[in-house]
Amino acid sequence: MTSTSGGAELPVNPWEKWGWAFASIWLVFLFFPISSALAADVSPLATGVTLLLIAGFAVANVLGYSGRVSPWLALGAMVLIGAATMPVIGVGVLSYTPYLSMLSALELPAPAWRWSVAFWSVVPLVSLLDIDGFPTFFFLVLWPVMLGGVMLRIFGERERVVEVARSEYAMVAERERVARDVHDVLGHSLTALSVKAELAARLVDVDPARAKEELESIQATARQALAEVRATVGGLRAGNLEAELLAAPRVLADAGVTTTVDGDVADTDPRHRALLAWVLRESVTNVIRHARAGRVVIELGPHGIAVVDDGSGCSGLEGNGLRGMRERVAGAGGTLTITPASPGTRVEVGLP
Repeated sequence: MTSTSGGAELPVNPWEKWGWAFASIWLVFLFFPISSALAADVSPLATGVTLLLIAGFAVANVLGYSGRVSPWLALGAMVLIGAATMPVIGVGVLSYTPYLSMLSALELPAPAWRWSVAFWSVVPLVSLLDIDGFPTFFFLVLWPVMLGGVMLRIFGERERVVEVARSEYAMVAERERVARDVHDVLGHSLTALSVKAELAARLVDVDPARAKEELESIQATARQALAEVRATVGGLRAGNLEAELLAAPRVLADAGVTTTVDGDVADTDPRHRALLAWVLRESVTNVIRHARAGRVVIELGPHGIAVVDDGSGCSGLEGNGLRGMRERVAGAGGTLTITPASPGTRVEVGLP
């Protein structure tokens, strides 16, 4: 087996699992050397030994595809056995060359298989010598079979390249997913922790009891963030829209922002609620970090969500958060639009 950079294992060639079965089917073409052995003018003992050798050739051929025997060893055994039958069947040994070429093409490593196939493709040209009445153009019968083996090998290698590319693409996509999820989790949680810490610092002298509550809330938020990061890295976390709708007003209130929610979780499409939860979380984080808003309106509907603030408006290039949000929405077949709200900003996600 060979391993891709993503850790996935790919078969060495397309015949690794079932090649022995196809090799068994191809044995029907040993009819030619068998018939030559039976027709040869030799003693019954010589005929019997030759038939046993042909049977040994068949066994070696099948074992060459089984994975239990080295294809080099199987190929060598087939050559020796085939040569041993030459005294009886003569030039009929050319009938073995398709088996030798096929095994070389499908089982030998690169680049050796190319040289081996080229050699076995030339051998049938011996039929042009017109020895013992053997068909002069017999190589024309054998070459298509050999070409078939070459094409199967090439197609198998191309398929393997495609599988490697898919594996690497999946690995890159997974890395991007983890990066987006960790950014969303940490960005939101650290922003909330910062706001709560500032609030606790202001209250520690004027309202110690409230400050203690905020410090306890900081501990709970930190524990939750740690658990979410662990779950995200493990690929297990999914956004919870209901939980985010409960958390958003509290986090915004700590930053001095009032929240109005138009609609309910039941108004949204169940297929997209996890995505809407991520969008809401990132939007709230952006409001706290950048908007300097006093009020936020969260609108929920069957086709998406909108978060509207009355802050300073949007300007500059998109950061990682908005870029990650846009990628998530696009992956679900939706659209993300960011427009001025006079004053403030409206972030709207439309989903099919």
